[in-house]
Amino acid sequence: MDSFELNKILGAILGTCLVVLVTSFTAQALFAAKPPEKPGFEIAVKEEAGGKEGGAAAAPSEPIEKLLQTASVEKGASAAKKCGACHTFEKGGPNRVGPNLYGIVGDHKGEGRGGFNFSAAMKAKGGTWTFDELNKFLTNPKADIPGTAMGFAGIPKDSERADVIAYLNSLSDSPQPLPTAAK
Repeated sequence: MDSFELNKILGAILGTCLVVLVTSFTAQALFAAKPPEKPGFEIAVKEEAGGKEGGAAAAPSEPIEKLLQTASVEKGASAAKKCGACHTFEKGGPNRVGPNLYGIVGDHKGEGRGGFNFSAAMKAKGGTWTFDELNKFLTNPKADIPGTAMGFAGIPKDSERADVIAYLNSLSDSPQPLPTAAK
């Protein structure tokens, strides 16, 4: 290959780069991106107002006492991985978008949790996180505590919810005794 052929190849590569560069500058000038007014993404949660599942989504279909009899801590740990995007589970773990959930069963609602800033609705609800309260909340957080900042739609499947509650109960220095099913 002589130097003339090499010059043509290098000229073609250089010309292509120049065309791409000019196209890029032109595109940036024509289509300028506007920064968002409010940073972040809005999480769209379907609000149910008495539609086809209105009452069923607000109340669990079976009592938690019965569901916990067959609940699996291992399955709960697996199902709770989706919660790991916002929560941590280890003892003394940091808060993220949501509070650390170690020792949550039997703890006070909207308090403590390493100084986590709970929503006003959660603080106003008060009480403790019993098995039944966790079951109601995890079924549909927005229906159980209107105004909560938790943007999670809930866990509609009873057995999966019971598994997660059994897993959360196991995350404690002294786990609560599981309630017995009323016959």
